[in-house]
Amino acid sequence: MLSFLLVRLYTDVLPSTDEYGEVSIIFSWIVLFNVILAYGMETAFFRFYNSDDAKKVERTSTISLLWSSIGFLAVALLLRQHLADWAGINVRYITYTIWILVLDALVIIPFSKLRADGKPMVYSAIKIGNVAVNLGLNLFFLLWLPNLAASYRGSLIAEMYIPNFEIGYIFISNVIASLLTLIVLLPHYLKTKWKFDKALWLKMMRYALPVLVAGIAFSINETFDRILLEYILPEDTAKGEVGVYSACYKLALFMTLYATAFRLGIEPFFFSHAKEANAKQTYAMITKYFVVFGSVILIVVVVFADILKLIFIDNSSYWEGMKIVPLIIIANFFLGIYHNLSVWYKLSDQTKMGAYISIIGAVVTLALNFILIPIYSYMGSAIATVSAYGCMMVLSYTMGKKHYPIPYDMKKIGGYLGLSITLSLVYFYYFRENYWVGFLFIAVYAVFLYLNEKATLLRIIKQR
Repeated sequence: MLSFLLVRLYTDVLPSTDEYGEVSIIFSWIVLFNVILAYGMETAFFRFYNSDDAKKVERTSTISLLWSSIGFLAVALLLRQHLADWAGINVRYITYTIWILVLDALVIIPFSKLRADGKPMVYSAIKIGNVAVNLGLNLFFLLWLPNLAASYRGSLIAEMYIPNFEIGYIFISNVIASLLTLIVLLPHYLKTKWKFDKALWLKMMRYALPVLVAGIAFSINETFDRILLEYILPEDTAKGEVGVYSACYKLALFMTLYATAFRLGIEPFFFSHAKEANAKQTYAMITKYFVVFGSVILIVVVVFADILKLIFIDNSSYWEGMKIVPLIIIANFFLGIYHNLSVWYKLSDQTKMGAYISIIGAVVTLALNFILIPIYSYMGSAIATVSAYGCMMVLSYTMGKKHYPIPYDMKKIGGYLGLSITLSLVYFYYFRENYWVGFLFIAVYAVFLYLNEKATLLRIIKQR
């Protein structure tokens, strides 16, 4: 939620949609390289932390990511001018991006250990601290520093201010926040015994590499549409269109927040409960209730999307992109369901199957973007995103039935999913901002939910 406030800040402060588009494109590259620099080691850490010598897994994964990050830093800094020329991005922004990537890679294992050890409060405090520092620095550089520099000419504070450097300040804020996060987590490195287990590392890498491929495919699904929009659309309008698309995309925040929080908790849970007798029934129940709550979020956010835009994107230059909002929320919902369904290939050590599914999703994303962007601009990208994640969700369920069957209640899951999507799309594209109809649709879904979950609710009340 704190990071989402940056969208309001950027859309208010940056001179035009073009500048916000440029920021969005750079962050799209960051997402891709974050995956490459992690190379599946986070998931491999969870897989082996619960089944092998935990300390040995911790040491080996830490050393691996440390040296790979240092190697990337050296090579990327040497080639930064070439990268800037190739991407058409200011070399200073490239430099900041390199440091952000390296600093973020160095905290992967410390954060993973906090999750694996069941320390959500510490994990959350550090994560929230990172975002709070980032937000505070953005406010300082973009809002307060220009006024201070104008009021105190010739002072040290005035010397800090660089006119027309808003994008640079955004990335400087990220660098400082990432550096402070690493400093907080530095005890992890100071306590580490520097003994590297090559045999264990090779086992972890065999598990991790398919996850890397899946991660790259996922990053293509998640952010590559911004890069393709810039590449395919006319040069004079491309960055502005990317800016509009990226700002409205952020209104899927509530679904993204829900799905991300769920994934962070559920991944270590899957591995730690895998050997229990009723594990499959537990996974099935968790997935059903993920869909239940996700469906409520979907329909409520879609009904009130035009109110949320006034809070988070109070700049009418961006509102033309609101038409993508229901599709992007549905896409993130599909993605959350996919992460729940992915338990089968992670627990059965068939991560290559996850890679295949993600590659198919990436192919759908790329193909539909190339076909639809020239016709529908960023609406084509939204259609591509929901199609790719929907395809991945269905494939994971279909393949999981064969390799690791879990007794999902598909009748109820399908009913909740189908009704919430139908009501959301009908409302937004036919009754938008008619809140009487919106409340009616929410009520219809609530009654449907109650009738289907009545027995469970009464049982819970009776137990209390």
